[in-house]
Amino acid sequence: MIRISIDAMGGDHGPEATLPGLVRVVERRPDARFVLFGREEIVRPVLDKLPRLKEVSEFIHCDVAVRMDDKPSQALRVGRWKSSMWRAIEAVKAGEADACISAGNTGALMAMSKFCLRTMADIERPAIAAIWPTIRGESIVLDVGATIGADAQQLVDFAILGAAMANALFDIDQPTVGLLNVGVEEIKGQEEVKEAGRMLREAALETMRYQGFVEGDDIGKGTVDVVVTEGFAGNIALKSAEGTARQIGEYLREAMGRTLMARIGYVFARGAFARLREKMDVRKSNGGVFLGLKGIVVKSHGGADEEGFAAAVELGYEMVKSGLYEKTRSTLDLYHARKPAVPAVDAASRV
Repeated sequence: MIRISIDAMGGDHGPEATLPGLVRVVERRPDARFVLFGREEIVRPVLDKLPRLKEVSEFIHCDVAVRMDDKPSQALRVGRWKSSMWRAIEAVKAGEADACISAGNTGALMAMSKFCLRTMADIERPAIAAIWPTIRGESIVLDVGATIGADAQQLVDFAILGAAMANALFDIDQPTVGLLNVGVEEIKGQEEVKEAGRMLREAALETMRYQGFVEGDDIGKGTVDVVVTEGFAGNIALKSAEGTARQIGEYLREAMGRTLMARIGYVFARGAFARLREKMDVRKSNGGVFLGLKGIVVKSHGGADEEGFAAAVELGYEMVKSGLYEKTRSTLDLYHARKPAVPAVDAASRV
């Protein structure tokens, strides 16, 4: 059985979306079990209407729910020890759950996760990794919002974390990795990106294949399995792609209903449009994995409906089942074993 802790209070819709989403997970993943954290007067009435979920869940009352507009420092100060978000994360640390899922405040979730679980050795900052639908299938893009700005070593760490996730999720022995840049030429881009590229080439890890620089349009093409960038650019790219998918969907709906011939054509092409709708459904790709922590935490979009939240929970489920943490740890150990040691500076030479 895979036990997953749930911050039932998180997101714009709270238990009204999170709990029905879990029912969908139970139907598709019968070996999933849940530990639900939230305010009893809000969660219990919804849970009582879902007997299938109630059978496979344990509910724990929490006095506090972190608000979507709380600052991370405020959430830590007020919500530590007694909020549904903190308790859900803490369950992973205590071994009572294999993964934590929340649709709550992203900044608060990252701050609490880092404070409670701590980062892996040699990882300075965690990253949020997203599953990105592409022409070839799916890719992983990170960071999409955890770290604004990143130095060369942090970008290398992100590449290692992303490659381990691709190995675990897609079962690829040597995932291809690219650094997002303004051009593919080695002379282009910021110094941090160019230095990260040099470090990845010199590391020559068997667990990944560094392909060099990639541009923005390479993400949708699926040019590489893992696209690495810092959180500012990654978050903008993610939100732009989601907005574009919705925009194209609206264009298609408008075009198909404009004339009688268009409506007749839609009838004959319903199967093709159904497949297109499924491909463009951003709910299917919901869920960002916090990589680099000593435990698995997945952030669902705050506005996700029950199907979107179910996708985030299933992503966490797959991360546990595929051994993400162990594969990440072994890849990091391999890299740091090969990384040249920085020569110590003799004290006398400083005088």
